[in-house]
Amino acid sequence: MKKITKTILTMLPMLAVGFVCGLLIGKYALDAESRGIPGGLLGAIALLFAGFVLALYLQTALHEAGHLVCGLLTGYRFCSYRLGSLMLLREDGRFKLRRLKIAGTAEQCLMAPPPWSENLPVILYNLGGCLFNLGLSLLCLLLWLPLREHWLGALPLVTALGGFAMALTNGIPMRVGGVDNDGRNALHLGRDAIAKRAFWLQMKVSEAQAKGLRLYQMPDTWFQWPDEGMENPLVATIAVFACNRLMDQCRFSEAQNAMEKLLAQKTGVLGLHRNLLHCDLLYCRLQNGQAAAAKQLLTREQLAFMKTMKTFPSVIRTQYALAVTEGDRDKAKACRKAFEKAAQTYPYPAEIQSERELLALIDRAGAAA
Repeated sequence: MKKITKTILTMLPMLAVGFVCGLLIGKYALDAESRGIPGGLLGAIALLFAGFVLALYLQTALHEAGHLVCGLLTGYRFCSYRLGSLMLLREDGRFKLRRLKIAGTAEQCLMAPPPWSENLPVILYNLGGCLFNLGLSLLCLLLWLPLREHWLGALPLVTALGGFAMALTNGIPMRVGGVDNDGRNALHLGRDAIAKRAFWLQMKVSEAQAKGLRLYQMPDTWFQWPDEGMENPLVATIAVFACNRLMDQCRFSEAQNAMEKLLAQKTGVLGLHRNLLHCDLLYCRLQNGQAAAAKQLLTREQLAFMKTMKTFPSVIRTQYALAVTEGDRDKAKACRKAFEKAAQTYPYPAEIQSERELLALIDRAGAAA
């Protein structure tokens, strides 16, 4: 019951926007002729729909820009900005465009944090997106006032409503789908030293990856298995990183044990990370001669995930391992081709290097068999 209540509360801002948009469609449809809306009723519907889609993209982009600007103001440094699958990142002091598609995430701004301190600034950085959404919404309301009798007034009004909904959804402290939103992070990171340290570590790992370092080249202290706080997604992610690092070191038996331990526990591991861990665990079991146990991981949910993430290097590598194990040369060849295509635009060359080594180990195992 509590979970259902939280879900309803999460959806309320967007439902309210949808309801108001419905009223606007009705109002503009009735006044379509007098307002000069091209196409009458259908024109009014198309106008509001187009306005809502435009507002969503605009407010989403601005939300991440808010994190960026507020981060810069509090000592953070730019690493990358992603909207959809298009990613702008800083590499060797130059800005470059890359492609990265991650299921379940439409946008992301990654930044390098200031040096670690218990007083690490987290409030303005986390609330920056909401503040920018509110700012644009207020500006759009001011634009709407002189246009409220004209059909063009629908566009700034819908943008304002969408921004208010996004600010509320992200700003009111809550956990959505097992993930703390910006408001909850801003509220709790200041009180939870373990979570704040994990938040800083994730940013440091992202910064190091942007600089071309592989996980095994980063400090051991960044990957210490958390002793407590694993119910928090930020803390649980450090355990995920520890498993990823064992993979990068080709310590497959240890990696398998660590992943099986993590996946068996009740933790805050994100769904995306959980599914990617299943891919790595499948690979480890194949490397450790446990083909039957590996294929048990290919549940309907996992197969659907792998299909959604079919251009992600580690997913392609796992598909390749399965194809080689099954002796399916055509599928293995297709996987290799898909990997090379993904590698051309993938933003982190160090990860591609690691994946190439894992692919080479598959080839050796296949040749030996």
